[in-house]
Amino acid sequence: MTVSLPRLPAGALRTERLELRPVRSGDLPAVTRLWTDPEVRRHLGGPVIESVVRIRRRRIVGAPGFHAVVRAEDGVVLGLVTVEAAGHGGETEVSYQFLPEHWGNGYAREAVAAVVARTLETAPSVVAVTQEANERSRRLLEAVGLEHADSFEEWDARQVLYRRRA
Repeated sequence: MTVSLPRLPAGALRTERLELRPVRSGDLPAVTRLWTDPEVRRHLGGPVIESVVRIRRRRIVGAPGFHAVVRAEDGVVLGLVTVEAAGHGGETEVSYQFLPEHWGNGYAREAVAAVVARTLETAPSVVAVTQEANERSRRLLEAVGLEHADSFEEWDARQVLYRRRA
């Protein structure tokens, strides 16, 4: 997988099949689905309530750290990868959500790997947290080089923290 930066907006990335760029207003229907789809939100505390969705929709367009993951060949929004500079424990945290119809195609792995690599250019480490029960997410994190670093209870569920150092 090659990460290059040909004529993309600031903060954007391109991989072999994907473009990761700031969220645009046209992405809001797909992003809203990410927040409200029960399957996407199964390990994320359930669907987000409408009043919170309305607030998020106003704040996410162009917001730093939020990357719409777009399939380069047709412009379809597949998911969202987020980088929070002062995330869990003050470390840079990466999180991600993808629409279920795009699961199993390697898009999430490709996007998260690119974001982790880019983030580690300037951050000493990257962490990601997922529920212990979310085996697909755990496999993805391990596949992009993060290692299990901690387990803890939060949000009424067992969580696992993964870390990769620069």
